[in-house]
Amino acid sequence: MGSFADAGAKVVIGDLDVEAASSLAGQVGATAVRLDVGDTGMVQAMMSQHGPFDIVVNNAGVDQHAFFTDTTADDWARLLTVNLVSVLACTHAVLPAMQAAGFGRVINITSEAARLGSRGGAVYSAAKGGVIAFTKSIARENARFGITANAIAPGPIRTPMLEAAVAKGGDKILRAMTDATLLRRLGEPEEVAAAVLFLASDQGAYITGETIGVSGGMGLGG
Repeated sequence: MGSFADAGAKVVIGDLDVEAASSLAGQVGATAVRLDVGDTGMVQAMMSQHGPFDIVVNNAGVDQHAFFTDTTADDWARLLTVNLVSVLACTHAVLPAMQAAGFGRVINITSEAARLGSRGGAVYSAAKGGVIAFTKSIARENARFGITANAIAPGPIRTPMLEAAVAKGGDKILRAMTDATLLRRLGEPEEVAAAVLFLASDQGAYITGETIGVSGGMGLGG
């Protein structure tokens, strides 16, 4: 979000953890609001209060490392709500104003797990795969309004979610993650942010319906 603020954007950060969001907002001059992105009513109210928005970045995510047969319907609901329904809710809330303005950027954060699958992450992968299909559909429906829709597919990025997985699985997990990339390292959040900012900028205006990997060559072998 710092990249957007540096570029002169007015940034609103929505998060269930409003304290963490407020801390980040204070660093970059943004506005923080408490938001459950799976609650369509709450999303609509926030968008109405703080919008209209020219750019939306759907970045909510939660994972659960477990074989599919060890998961429950409640697990599926939580993973699908946070990883997929949140994207539907936030995009649905911003599109009418974007269509009226004749401009908009929808940028959805998916995962390389959507394209490669994930051992122990079947439902997460399915949800993130849905994000890619949804992004392509939104691109098709809204190009005539001057709106682009794209997805970013990160690989192993140094985030709290990844650090929690490493803490649980140890060095073996970390080595597996880095060895899965051609560059043999974890990515940094700033590298994902740079790709998002590019898609939001005028330089990315002729790109729509695409999924761009920011993953160090994950899945290419070698």
